[in-house]
Amino acid sequence: MNCTVCGNPLLYDRIVFHCSCGVFIHAYCWDEHVLQAHKPPFEIGTVNLDGEFKAREDKKEEQVSKAQVSGEQSPEEQTPLLE
Repeated sequence: MNCTVCGNPLLYDRIVFHCSCGVFIHAYCWDEHVLQAHKPPFEIGTVNLDGEFKAREDKKEEQVSKAQVSGEQSPEEQTPLLE
């Protein structure tokens, strides 16, 4: 039997997650499965020292989500290359 996320075999001595949707997944593939298959709602933002969450503006969220769909990195995620 293979993991539905990475396609590698599920070994008998490793921990395997059984999702409510019926698939078997490696423990380290769990996050990727949930984000890709179930697409839970979430907000992107920051937390201050008081523990208060502040969501980003809608325009930035739309740009980030478009970049994620197209597989590109947002300008905030891009790192300059050192020569």
